[in-house]
Amino acid sequence: MSQAKTGEAGKDSLMEAEHRSSSGRAEQEPPSRNSVVICQAVGRSIFTSSTSSAAERVSLMLRQEEEAEEAGHPVLFIQLSELFSTLEGLQWRQTARWIKFEEKVEDGGERWSKPHVTTLSLHSLFELRTCIRKGAVLLDLDARSFKQIVEKVIETQIEKHALQPELTKKLRYVLLLRPQHHTTRSQLQMLLDMGLRPCSGKANGQSDPGSEVLEMPAEEQLKNRFKEKIPAGTEVANILVGEASFLEKPFIAFVRLQDAVFLGGLTEVAFPSRFLFILLGPRVKVKAYHEIGRAVATLLTDELFQRVARKAQSTEDLVAGIDEFLDELTILPPGKWDPTIRIAPPKCLPSPQKRISMHFRDWSPHSNGNVSTMEERHLHGNQQASEELERTGRLFGGLIKDIQRKAPWYCSDFYDALNLQCFSAALYIYLATVTNAITFGGMLGDATDNMQGVLESFLGTAIAGAFFCLCAGQPLTILSSTGPVLVFERLLFSFSKNYSLDYLEFRLWIGLWVAFFGLVLVATEASYLVQYFTRFTEEGFCALISFIFIYDAVKKMLSLADHFPINWEYKISDVPLYSCTCRGPERGNSSLLNETLSLASHSFGQQEAGNWSLLTKDECVQLGGHLVGKSCHYVPDITFMSFILFVGTFLCSMMLKGFKTSRYFPTTLRRLVGDFAIILAILIFCGIDAVLGLETPKLIVPSDFKPTNPTRGWVVFPFGANPWWIYLASSVPAILVIILIFMDQQITAVILNRKEYKLQKGAGFHLDFFCVSLLMILTSVMGLPWYVSATVISLAHMDSLKKESTTCAPGEQPKFLGIREQRVTGLMVFLLTGLSVFLAPVLKFIPMPVLYGIFLYMGVSALSSIQLTDRLQLLLMPAKHQPDFIYLRHVPLRRVHLFTFIQILCLAVLWILKSTEAAIIFPLMLLALVGIRKGMECIFSLHDLAWLDDIIPEKDKKEEEEELKRKQDLDESDSEESERMYLEKGPEINISVN
Repeated sequence: MSQAKTGEAGKDSLMEAEHRSSSGRAEQEPPSRNSVVICQAVGRSIFTSSTSSAAERVSLMLRQEEEAEEAGHPVLFIQLSELFSTLEGLQWRQTARWIKFEEKVEDGGERWSKPHVTTLSLHSLFELRTCIRKGAVLLDLDARSFKQIVEKVIETQIEKHALQPELTKKLRYVLLLRPQHHTTRSQLQMLLDMGLRPCSGKANGQSDPGSEVLEMPAEEQLKNRFKEKIPAGTEVANILVGEASFLEKPFIAFVRLQDAVFLGGLTEVAFPSRFLFILLGPRVKVKAYHEIGRAVATLLTDELFQRVARKAQSTEDLVAGIDEFLDELTILPPGKWDPTIRIAPPKCLPSPQKRISMHFRDWSPHSNGNVSTMEERHLHGNQQASEELERTGRLFGGLIKDIQRKAPWYCSDFYDALNLQCFSAALYIYLATVTNAITFGGMLGDATDNMQGVLESFLGTAIAGAFFCLCAGQPLTILSSTGPVLVFERLLFSFSKNYSLDYLEFRLWIGLWVAFFGLVLVATEASYLVQYFTRFTEEGFCALISFIFIYDAVKKMLSLADHFPINWEYKISDVPLYSCTCRGPERGNSSLLNETLSLASHSFGQQEAGNWSLLTKDECVQLGGHLVGKSCHYVPDITFMSFILFVGTFLCSMMLKGFKTSRYFPTTLRRLVGDFAIILAILIFCGIDAVLGLETPKLIVPSDFKPTNPTRGWVVFPFGANPWWIYLASSVPAILVIILIFMDQQITAVILNRKEYKLQKGAGFHLDFFCVSLLMILTSVMGLPWYVSATVISLAHMDSLKKESTTCAPGEQPKFLGIREQRVTGLMVFLLTGLSVFLAPVLKFIPMPVLYGIFLYMGVSALSSIQLTDRLQLLLMPAKHQPDFIYLRHVPLRRVHLFTFIQILCLAVLWILKSTEAAIIFPLMLLALVGIRKGMECIFSLHDLAWLDDIIPEKDKKEEEEELKRKQDLDESDSEESERMYLEKGPEINISVN
C-alpha cells in the first residue's frame, strides 16, 4: 500500500523536490510523507547529476570536522522511556536501550531481550522528520539539571505558540516524574528480590508513583552491572515519549547540551547526558509514539547521523542528516519477511569511516590521485617497504635504527606483562618448549652419539632463549632447534666420523663462519630482502612446519604400539586358560633363593618356603627362573589409553579455546577459561591418567647436570684436534647453514610481524638476526644445538597473548585489539626450561601423549590460520557453497586452483627433500621459493597475483577495495556495481514498509 501511494504522488513530489533544490527552503508548506520519499531519491536520481542539498550539507559538516581534526566522539548510550498510565497514576518506564543494537524490556518486564538489529516502519521515520521540523530544536543548550532543561523547553514552546501557558504546570509535573529503570542484576539478586517482593510489596528499583526525578544518581544506577559493558567516557541520549490526555497537539523538543551533564535519576546508568528528545501528545493510534521514539534511537546509533547531530547548527542540518539516512536505507518489501523476527547482529560490522569517507569524494582536490595510486597498487601488487625494512645505505644502519626504535619501549616490555593472561601463556609455551627440547634432544643424541643430548638441548634452549628475549627486537619469538638443523647435524657427524675428524671442533668452526656471514648480512642490511617474501613463500614454509608438527605427533603416538603391544589375540572366553607362573631352574643359588622366597612369604602372609610362584616377574628373572603361561607377556592396553589422552587433549584444547565465544557463564569466566584453555586441558587429562593409574609413558627430564657424553666438556677448544685446513674448509658448509638460518629466521619474523596482529612496538628484523648470529658463537663454543625462530611455537605464543576489548556493546563481538607485546613470558619460559632439571620430580607425572596432543593442536592451529587451507577447502566445494572470499570476486576459480596446485607441489618437494638424504640442499630449495614465485608471473597476470599472493590481511584488502569503489564516480558505474555499493554501504538497519 505504501508503494502505491508513493507512485500516485510521484509527479507532484518530483516538482516539489526540484523547487526545494532551487530555493533551498520548502517548509512554508509541510511536504507530504510521499514527497519525502521522492525527495530523497534526487541525490541518486537518473534524471539529475547534481548532488542533493542534504548531501551537500552533510558533506560540508563532515569536511569541517575533518579539517578541525577533532578527536573521536564518545560512545552514545540511548535510553527510551515511555509514559504509562497505571492505577497509581502516570509513570515513566524504561522500555528499550541501544548502544549499537536494540534491547527491549520483554512484555513480562523481568528481563532484557537479546540484542538485535532494529527494524522500523518507514512511516515512523517520516513522522520523525516532521517532528524535527515542527518541534523545538535547542542546540548547545547551557543547562546543569533536568529541571533547567524542562523549563527552557517549555519556555521555547510557549514563545512559538506551540503550547498553551495554562498547561505548563501539568506538563512540568509529568516530565519531572521519577522514571522506573530496568537495571541489570545478577541471578542471585533476582532470586532475593523474588523472595522479598511479597514482603516489600514492590520490585527492587521501582519508584514511588508521583515522586520527582532525583537530582543525583540513585544507588541502583551506581551498582548497575550493565555499566561494565559500556566504555568509559560514554554519553547518554534520553528519549521520552508518551501520551498525555491534557495535550491537544504534540509537544516536541530535540535538545543538544553544550556540555554533557549528569541528569540524576533520569538515566539507567550513571553517565552524563548529551542529547534529549521529548515527544508528548494526545491519544493516537497504537504505539505511534513508541515507534517514533525507536526511530530517534536508531538514528542516534548511526555513526554518520551522530556526527551530524553533534555538528548541526540549525534544524535544517538535522533534517539533512535524516535525509541522508533515508537515502541509504535498505527496504524489505512487505510479505517477503516476518516483521516479528528479530535479526541477529552480524559477526562483523563495516567501519563507519567507510560511509563517512564517501561524502568526501566530491570535495577532496586530490581524490583522483589517490584512486589512481590505489588502482596501481591493486593492479601491480607492489608493496611499499615498511619502516623496518628501509635501507639506510650505512654499515649497520638498519641495526642502529632497530635499536633506536625498540629502546623507548624496553621498560614497558616488562610492566606490560602484569596480566594473568601472560602467566597462562608462559605455562603453555613452557610445556610446548620442554616437550620440543626433549624430543629434539633425544633425536640429536641418537644422531651424534650423545655428543649433544637432552641436557644440552635444555641448557641451550634456556641460554639462547633468555638472551634473545632480553635483547631481540621481537621478543615474542620463541627460539628452538628445527628439523633441517637436525638433518644437517646428522650429516655433519657422519662426515666427521668417516674422515676421522673431531665433530665438535669441526662444528665450532662452521658455527663461527655462520656467525661471521650473519654479521656481514646484518652490516649490509640484507634483511631488506625480506620484502620479497610474499604470501606464497610464507605459507609454503608455515604449512611445512605445521605438517611436521602434526606428522611428528601422530608418528610418536603410532610408535607406542611397538613399546606397548596391543592384545589383539585376547579372548574373553579363554579367561580360565590365562595364567603365568614362575618355574625355577634345576640348579641355582639356594641361599639367595631361600632368602628371597622367605621375604616373599612374609609379605604374602604365608609360611611356605621354596615356592617359586610367590616371586615377582623381576625376581623370577633375576634368580634364573622362567615364566610359563599364556598371560606372561600380557600388558594393559597402554596404547589405546595413550590415544585417548592424545585425542582428548587435542579436542579439549580446541573446545576450551572456543569457549570464550560460547553462550554459557559470564563473560569474565569465559575469557578466563579461554586464556587458560591449554593449561586446563593438560591438567584435566593428567588427572584422568593419574586416577586410572596406568603406566603410560611419562615425561622424563634429566636429573643430573652434566654432559650427556662423559668424554666431552662444556667448552669446545678450537685448535688441536683437526688439521688446519678444516678451519677454512668449514666456510663451505657454513654457506648452506647461513642460507637455512636466514630463511628460517626471517620468514618466521615476517609471519609474526604481519599487519593483522596490530603490533604497536614495531619489528626488528636486523636486531633479531644480529642476536641469532651472536648466539651461533655461544652455542658453538659450548657444544650446544643451534637455534632459530620456531614458527609454530611462536605463532602459538602470539595466539595465547591476543587482546580483546573487555567492554563491548550487547550483541557486538569483542574486538581484536592486538597482542600483549612484552618480554616476560618468553623469559619465564626459558628460565623454567633451564630449571626443569630441578623440576623433574613434578614433571614426571605428565604423560607424553598429553604433550603430543598439544603438539597436534599447535600444528592444526597454525595450519588453519593461512589462506592455503581456505583454498584447499575450495577444491571440495561446489561453486554455490563457496564462501565469499575477496579474491574469488576478482580471480577466476580455475586460476585460484592452479595457484593452489603449484603451492602444494612446492610443499611436496620441500617435504621430500627434508625426509631424504638430499636434505643438505633444503636451504637452497627455500631460497628457490622466491624464484619460483617470480617465475609465476609468466603464468599468472599481475592482477591475479595481487589478489592471491599479497601479505596484506584479507579484511584490510577488502576495506581498501570498497574504499576504491567509493571514490569512483557513481554516475559511471553500471547497475550491478551500484547494487553492490548500496548493499555494502548502507547503515546497519533493515526497515520494513509494512
